[in-house]
Amino acid sequence: MRAGVVALLTGEHGIEIVGEAGDGRAALELVERYEPDVALIDLRMPVLDGVGTTAEIVARYPGTQVLILTTYDTDQDIERGVEAGAIGYLLKDTTREQLADAIRSAARGETVLAPRVAEKLIARMRRPVQDPLTARETDVLNAVADGLTNAEIGKRLVIAEATVKTHLLRLFAKLDVNDRTRAVVVAMERGLLRRSQR
Repeated sequence: MRAGVVALLTGEHGIEIVGEAGDGRAALELVERYEPDVALIDLRMPVLDGVGTTAEIVARYPGTQVLILTTYDTDQDIERGVEAGAIGYLLKDTTREQLADAIRSAARGETVLAPRVAEKLIARMRRPVQDPLTARETDVLNAVADGLTNAEIGKRLVIAEATVKTHLLRLFAKLDVNDRTRAVVVAMERGLLRRSQR
C-alpha cells in the first residue's frame, strides 16, 4: 500500500516524499527527523496504532499536520482519528488528484474530509431539530470567515487546535456542509455571522 501511495504522489507538483514507515513508532521517528508539513497515517499499524501515532505527532510536533488515509470508515474510527487531532480523514479509494489536493490543503491547515466520511459525521452529529450554533462555534465561524487557519483560530480564541477541529466538524454538521468555504456561505445566507464580511 505504501508503495502505491508513493507511486501516486511521485511527480506531484509541490509534494516531496521524505520518508515512509511500517509502524507508528517508526513514523514518529521520521516526523522527528524530517519535520514534514504533512504525515499520512493509517489507523491500523503495528507497534503504535494510527490514533496513538496521531496524538503523539499533534502533541510533540505542532508543525506537522496529520492526514489519516485508511480503509476504515466506521463512525467510531472516524471520531477517534479526528479526536486524536487529525486535520483530515481520507479513504483509500481516494483518487490521485484528490489525495494530492488534500495534502496541499492539510499543509495549509485546512480540514479535509472524504465525502463519505463527511456524510457519516454529519449524519451522526445532526439532531432532529437543527441546533443553534454555540457562542464558541460562532467565534470559530467568524475566524474562518476572516480567513484564519486552524492554528491561527486556536491562537485567537486561546484553545487547542484539536478543539478548533472539533468545533469545525460540529459546524459542518449543523450547517450541513463539508468544507470551510461552504460553511461561511451558508452562515452568511442564514445571518449567522455576527458582522458583515469585508
